[in-house]
Amino acid sequence: MNESPKVSIIIPFYNCAYVNQAIESALNQTYTNIEVIVVDDGSTMHKQLILPYLSQVKYVYKKNGGTATALNRGIGLATGELIAWLSSDDLFLPKKIAKQVSYMKRTGADLVYSNFSLIDENNVVFRESVGTRLKTTIAFLNHLRNSCPINGSTVMVKKEIFKKAGLFNPKLKYTQDYDMWIRIAKHARIKSMDDETLLYYRKHGKMGSELYSGEQMIEIETLKNRYKSVIDELIVEEQKRSIIE
Repeated sequence: MNESPKVSIIIPFYNCAYVNQAIESALNQTYTNIEVIVVDDGSTMHKQLILPYLSQVKYVYKKNGGTATALNRGIGLATGELIAWLSSDDLFLPKKIAKQVSYMKRTGADLVYSNFSLIDENNVVFRESVGTRLKTTIAFLNHLRNSCPINGSTVMVKKEIFKKAGLFNPKLKYTQDYDMWIRIAKHARIKSMDDETLLYYRKHGKMGSELYSGEQMIEIETLKNRYKSVIDELIVEEQKRSIIE
């Protein structure tokens, strides 16, 4: 990794009233070697919120296809060595990128994720430190068997990993992140950072996980069945590696 690697921050956007705040939080990072890529996934509302930032971000419009397709477009446009994903209704804390770059360089991790806190429609924190912190690879893989332990907006990952794991699955509307972390686990060193919150995750009535929770649960069960043997094999390999070390 370069001494000060470039970080591409990808913001998928679809009719989100908070997108300007997300862009602001990305542009206001203390780490300066960044590019911000806003992928408009066929929005019909709130596009005016992006206009003040067009000179500071890369903006691309595409036909609506879902979050996975927007992320994939952003990865294709990214020129950074590292990729960060920021949902358009969430907020990065100012030192998020700087701290994750430092942590990746120090640990040699290929993907890192952090803790996060919950905010409401008015940016008021109502629950702190709600992330799942898993200290060992075995603990992470065991958790992965049943649910997704990673909030996608807390992630930083080496772009080169997508060459091995592939891009996000556009057939998955709600669990493209869960699917991706399982596939990346086969090729990458995944590390949970310390307990510090680096993201504010917004809970509001129009978020997809609230509106489509039933469909989301169906996708989760499908992924658990699809990858059960894969995760079991990864656990066995990690147990063998731990014994040798």
